Amino acid sequence: MAMSVSKNLRVLKAAVFLLALIPLANLVAGLFTDGLGANPVETITHATGDWALRFVLITLAVTPLRELFGWHRLMLLRRMLGLFAFFYASLHLATWVVFDHFFDAAGMLEDVLERPYITFGMTAFLLLLPLAATSTDGWIRRLGRRWKQLHQLVYPAAIVAVLHFVWLVKADLREPLIYAALLGLLLGWRLLPLRLRRQLGRRPRPGSRSGTLGAAAGQIQPNPARTR
Repeated sequence: MAMSVSKNLRVLKAAVFLLALIPLANLVAGLFTDGLGANPVETITHATGDWALRFVLITLAVTPLRELFGWHRLMLLRRMLGLFAFFYASLHLATWVVFDHFFDAAGMLEDVLERPYITFGMTAFLLLLPLAATSTDGWIRRLGRRWKQLHQLVYPAAIVAVLHFVWLVKADLREPLIYAALLGLLLGWRLLPLRLRRQLGRRPRPGSRSGTLGAAAGQIQPNPARTR
């Protein structure tokens, strides 16, 4: 029975891993089929930023879904989801570094200092960086209680990432405001008293060890770039 459960979990993780790579596969396919439009760099930048933010929100949704519906197995996927948030955030940043600035450090620093949406995006990425770096079981053991405190950085990272998107779009704010509303719901749920949350949903199992970005990986990162 235990072997069957373990096998099912491996299959589930493999399926989620492959699904999370689909956005990247679509971008790679678009490069070889001229499917990225007239401005491929802009398309890649937007797509990687969008998916970074989406995976941050998906990761943050794990705890509410577990508490509301008793989907405890989601906790075993949270670390992978969080790391995918950081993965797409890293691709988002790399696109900006390589194709927008061609490794021009002075130009990048000027952008960070003078363009608020770049400032927000870089801040979100830097907040996610220690979460991804400490996402292993070894770091969980080494940091102990401090690990959980560190991974609360996912919350300001998510807020700053949404601000990055809002400040970037400027004109039609409907899409970034949808993300902002979803983030507000996810953070608002965490502000409810634990007793009320247990009354609204199924009581969570005690002792779960998958954290946020690190364990969820939490947590993520910079987002879309709409007006480069």
